[in-house]
Amino acid sequence: MKKPSQSAGKLMELINHAIQDCEITPKEYNEIMDLAHADSHLDKEEKALLSQFQEMISNGTIKRVRG
Repeated sequence: MKKPSQSAGKLMELINHAIQDCEITPKEYNEIMDLAHADSHLDKEEKALLSQFQEMISNGTIKRVRG
């Protein structure tokens, strides 16, 4: 079984911070996207995290705010 990438762990931390705050600034959003694409490869853990993150933004669980 393959171990999740290091970036997946850091990505989870950033997303969890947004979930706790219930909001995300443009800077935080860009940090998440930059980290996810930094190695030019999205593994299945990163894809799942980003999918859940986008869904939470879409359904209003996480609000996008001005930074």
